[in-house]
Amino acid sequence: MNEKTAETGLSSDVTEVRAQKLKMLREQIGEVYPAHFHRTITNAELAEKYAGIEPDTETGDIVTIAGRVYSSRNSGMFMDVRDASGKVQVFSHKDTTPEEARALLPMIDLGDIIGVTGEVRRTKRGELTVNAHEITMLTKALLPMPEKWHGVSDVETRYRKRHLDILTNEDSKLRFRQRSKIISGIRRFMEDENFMEVETPMLHSVYGGATAEPFKTHHNTLKLDMYLRIAPELFLKRTLVSGLTDKVFEINRNFRNEGVSTRHNPEFTMMECYWAYADYEDIMGLVERLFAHLSMSIHGSTEFKFGDTEISFKGPFKRVPMPDAVKDVTGIDFLAMKTDEEARAAAKAAGFEIEDDWTWGECLAFIFEEKVEGTLIQPSHVTHFPKDISPFAKEVPGEPRLVERFETYCNAWEIGNAFSELNDPEEQRRRMVEQLEQAHARGEHEKQLDEEFLDAIDQGMPPAGGLGIGVDRLIMLLTDSPSIRDIILFPARRQKAD
Repeated sequence: MNEKTAETGLSSDVTEVRAQKLKMLREQIGEVYPAHFHRTITNAELAEKYAGIEPDTETGDIVTIAGRVYSSRNSGMFMDVRDASGKVQVFSHKDTTPEEARALLPMIDLGDIIGVTGEVRRTKRGELTVNAHEITMLTKALLPMPEKWHGVSDVETRYRKRHLDILTNEDSKLRFRQRSKIISGIRRFMEDENFMEVETPMLHSVYGGATAEPFKTHHNTLKLDMYLRIAPELFLKRTLVSGLTDKVFEINRNFRNEGVSTRHNPEFTMMECYWAYADYEDIMGLVERLFAHLSMSIHGSTEFKFGDTEISFKGPFKRVPMPDAVKDVTGIDFLAMKTDEEARAAAKAAGFEIEDDWTWGECLAFIFEEKVEGTLIQPSHVTHFPKDISPFAKEVPGEPRLVERFETYCNAWEIGNAFSELNDPEEQRRRMVEQLEQAHARGEHEKQLDEEFLDAIDQGMPPAGGLGIGVDRLIMLLTDSPSIRDIILFPARRQKAD
């Protein structure tokens, strides 16, 4: 709607115009932000109900709609009003609309939220329309809408003021609706697989379950420093010990006080699950079924595009042991090496910058990250990780340097991480103590041994397969979103400088 209001004598500054109109509306109609208003139908329901009426048809049906004004023509005679479900045209004319209602039109700006009661018709041009009998001001917007055709074009503004991005960008609105559908789809899928959903604490007195820098807080009543959860693993395993269920999952928010990138955000969503009397191969099948299910729900197919790349979530996915993948790409055969020294020498001879204290497994994992990850475009399960970097997984029979662990990659991203879970309490303690000593050597002196978890494992945890899926990255793939900030509704941002 044109912000110029010379006929009313108002200021030409758009925000001041709106403030002045608000004052005039308060004098004219009283309540501009009423507490009660009840529509009888959404715009999508209206479109569906009257889909079959012919052009130039009046139905005689009276409805009440509500929504935000997105466009206005002929001094408000025609307005497009949108609610969350869609758009409908409102027509206000002296032949159908009382003078009292038409008197509001000069006071209505783009972005205002109004309610309209009137008769449903389809115009000669085929536009579904409500002939306004009553117009109710529900919310006067004091700030103008972004420019109609370009919306919010500045990337930082899109993230900082997500409400404006969604108001003006149908792609953003669709993306967050798809996010909601994917998360609810994960929940329904897991329930259909007979997993029980639980909730575990987000505040931990001892942080663990993953290697990451935690966010720290303080519990005033308990006078206790605490940490925001970096992973729910150790609590979910205690649930298996308890016998509450043999199949447990949680869709959880985790917090890792680390870097930000197009694929990393300090606050992120995971789905983590544990399946008693299963192993990592059972979990591979679960992942493949889940991914196919979600792709079908969003795209109607197991094939979809990410950028210019055709991705297929049709199982089974490619499976390759990490040492084999490294050998295929670099020619370095880690399984032929017997010592850490051999591994470091071979890596350095191939041109890799390796630390002098790295183990055989650390060298293998580093070269995999450097040379192999980027080649894994189609969904692939990389198996047989080094035990050096996998303290919670069982050894591969006959190869004690490797464990029954896999990570699922797609588009060169890690999407999931799974183990045949270690449940030998003595071996678990040994590995956790070793991990703690390494952390302290790195200067991470706040890290502690989780004795409550070890006490629970001493009680006896059944053999199990465990899985963590990075939900945000999975959503990025399924919604063709190149940055994690595109699929996080309100990502954390630096404060703007004054």
